[in-house]
Amino acid sequence: MSLGKAMIHVRKQKAISKAAALAAEHGTALHAFQSNHILQMPVLVLNASYEPINICGARRALVLVLKGIARTEEEHGLMLHAQRSRIPMPSVIRLLEYRRIPHQTRALSRKNILLRDRNTCQYCGEALPPSELTLDHVVPRSRGGSSTWENLVACCHACNRHKGNRMLSEIEDMILLREPRPFSLHTSRQIMRMLGRSDDRWRKYLFY
Repeated sequence: MSLGKAMIHVRKQKAISKAAALAAEHGTALHAFQSNHILQMPVLVLNASYEPINICGARRALVLVLKGIARTEEEHGLMLHAQRSRIPMPSVIRLLEYRRIPHQTRALSRKNILLRDRNTCQYCGEALPPSELTLDHVVPRSRGGSSTWENLVACCHACNRHKGNRMLSEIEDMILLREPRPFSLHTSRQIMRMLGRSDDRWRKYLFY
């Protein structure tokens, strides 16, 4: 396991332990925490003003609800079964205190680059699982390129090998699908609306 994968694994295990501990404080023993698929389901996050501001995983949403930071506005329809109670899985949560959202809120990371590019190779246009994508420096680091929002794109392994350390101007059959830009609140809302088209519980908060 690489260092990066190990760090991701540790963070996931800490999040599960934290959520389970919080649940235990409420007299629960959540066997459903063993289901990684359920805990990775997307949950829409609203500000206290009902403005959509983010998407998080169900695991994070449960932690926020159990800590009293947020409340469930829409339920997913699935239940987490406990010894003495059942906890509904949230589909939409709302923060109880208003949070001011700056224009730039996303950290530069592999996860956020893939999210911005919608898990799609920016050269061939193929949509792939995150595990089958890598990041490519449009201007290679060996040619002076930096690790910035404007110079990093999601890329499949085949395109990454084909491009190598060359500039796009040196390759006849390779172009960028779109100019890479920083991950803005506008980008977040576009992605939220895209995901919300297939979820009636999200639609009334996203399409107004």
